[in-house]
Amino acid sequence: MSNVSHARSDLSGHPDASEMRARYDRVMGGRDVALVDAPVFLVGLYCAVSPWVLHFTASQPALVTHNLVMGIAIAVLALGFTVMPERMYGLSWAMCAIGAWIIVSTWVVGDSPDAGIVINNIIVGGLTVLLGTVCAGAAARTRST
Repeated sequence: MSNVSHARSDLSGHPDASEMRARYDRVMGGRDVALVDAPVFLVGLYCAVSPWVLHFTASQPALVTHNLVMGIAIAVLALGFTVMPERMYGLSWAMCAIGAWIIVSTWVVGDSPDAGIVINNIIVGGLTVLLGTVCAGAAARTRST
């Protein structure tokens, strides 16, 4: 009879162990900003739902659509940073540009926004620029090593 015990053995004896370890190091080696992915995602989600949180859906319909689209874009970037970090961290500067646009767009897209909307978009845009800068700095540091 064959031995069908389910005892787990150590993978260090596996013939492809060194190749698997090298691939893991390549993929995860530059993940200094793994803790930034979740805040980026949360900022994107908040930006998308902020018109309903602050109740400006009736007074600023153009900003509602704008914040929804920008929030979804930021959340998709965050998901990309998580799923394909080696390819997506090059887009960190795009996230900085999105954050700057969110700040400026309050006056460009909005129609005489009140102080709450202005402060909301300045904070969301500032956080987006800050987190994008952190991601871009980590990506540059990873490429230089």
